[in-house]
Amino acid sequence: MTRILVTGGAGNIGSALVNGLLQNPENYVVIADNLITGSREKLPTESGNWSFVKCNVNVYKDISEIMQSNSFDYVFHYAALVGVQRTQENPLMVLNDIEGIKNILSLAKNTSVRRVFYSSSSEVYGEPVEIPQHEQRTPLNSRVPYAVVKNVGESFFKTYHQEFGINYTIFRFFNTYGPDQSEDFVISRFLKMALSNEDITIYGDGEQTRTFCYVADNVEATLKSFYDDLFVNETVNIGGDKIYTINELAKLIIEMTGSKSKVIHLPPLEEGDMTRRQPDNSKMKQVLGRDLIDVPEGIALMLKDPKFQ
Repeated sequence: MTRILVTGGAGNIGSALVNGLLQNPENYVVIADNLITGSREKLPTESGNWSFVKCNVNVYKDISEIMQSNSFDYVFHYAALVGVQRTQENPLMVLNDIEGIKNILSLAKNTSVRRVFYSSSSEVYGEPVEIPQHEQRTPLNSRVPYAVVKNVGESFFKTYHQEFGINYTIFRFFNTYGPDQSEDFVISRFLKMALSNEDITIYGDGEQTRTFCYVADNVEATLKSFYDDLFVNETVNIGGDKIYTINELAKLIIEMTGSKSKVIHLPPLEEGDMTRRQPDNSKMKQVLGRDLIDVPEGIALMLKDPKFQ
């Protein structure tokens, strides 16, 4: 039996990862989440080879009791305070996530953990100096606290590997969306507004460009990285490569839902809303061996989910 800890396992990506891991009966998964941004509703619906512990990974006593009482083989550290507005309104809570990173790594080096997988973010790139954004070529110029924490986290993983030999994989996620995504994020928020025929609000002129990755593609790429021992002590972008402006995204969602919503532009965010995002996802595409789910197909999948009926 392979024992796996997933922190943040009651969140959007974390819960999808847990469900993917549970497809293998040889895995036993412990889910740790403080439920600030996660939800019990996202936990697996069937009993079996998993358990849930409500805990704060940033509190050493909480997470040490879990890691020292289990002989984990692998850790997926996905716990983090997320959401643009939430992270901007609570910068100290964001910075406190550095403690969780340190806790996981210090405990991993003294236990049976073989590799730790870390959910970093496209935000570490800041305002890009080149498009697409390549893992090694593009300088990291983090500015907002969330981006700084992810960048610092990456440095901790690399340093612990150098000092203690802990193996890691850093996933830089680019706008992963799906039916369990909270309304803090653009596609879920736009869908909710469109289905209610409410005005769709966009910060700034809406010409910011983004790419989007359906959660099933994210999970398949990460699971293949896990099972096939890929990207050991490496960093890999996980995201789509087709560019949409936020205006184009709003228009697409209005059309697909048959909504009567109108687009309303709000003043731009003071910081944190980068003008461009597009990963060099060649590593991810090589792992998948296929094209990614495009945005219209992904939105159609979300609309079939009971949450959007």
